[in-house]
Amino acid sequence: MLSVEHEPFESPDAARLRAAQRAELDARYGCDDHEPGEAPTAATVSIFLVAREPDGTAVGCGGLRFLAAGSAEIKRMYVSPPARGTGVATAILHALEQAARDNGVRTLLLETGTAQPDAMRFYEREGYQRIDNFGPYRGEPLSVCYARHLP
Repeated sequence: MLSVEHEPFESPDAARLRAAQRAELDARYGCDDHEPGEAPTAATVSIFLVAREPDGTAVGCGGLRFLAAGSAEIKRMYVSPPARGTGVATAILHALEQAARDNGVRTLLLETGTAQPDAMRFYEREGYQRIDNFGPYRGEPLSVCYARHLP
């Protein structure tokens, strides 16, 4: 059974998954300058989760960056290509939502991009609503932002 657990942002598997995400996005956008704002770090992503298959293989990740009181931003959501379509992304997202609730967050925000229609469909299917770009994403033509108010 898949497990989704807290893990240090800089753990080897977390770093490997984030590097794979970055390489995929660089290829999709044709450059390495496709993320506005401050890059996430261990200091700014307070909660980081890694999904593992029963044999321990890390297949996905996601984190939370706390913003103003009652809100947080989802960062570095990623599932390795062989694990896509198996429920890993949904499990990570639901675990992030629970971690947010546990920390008093009522609104989750996120940014994805125009070259990620699969991500846009996923978040919309999971109840996220498209919003005007927020914070560092304002005015960014490649950014698409979403929000969800947690029950």
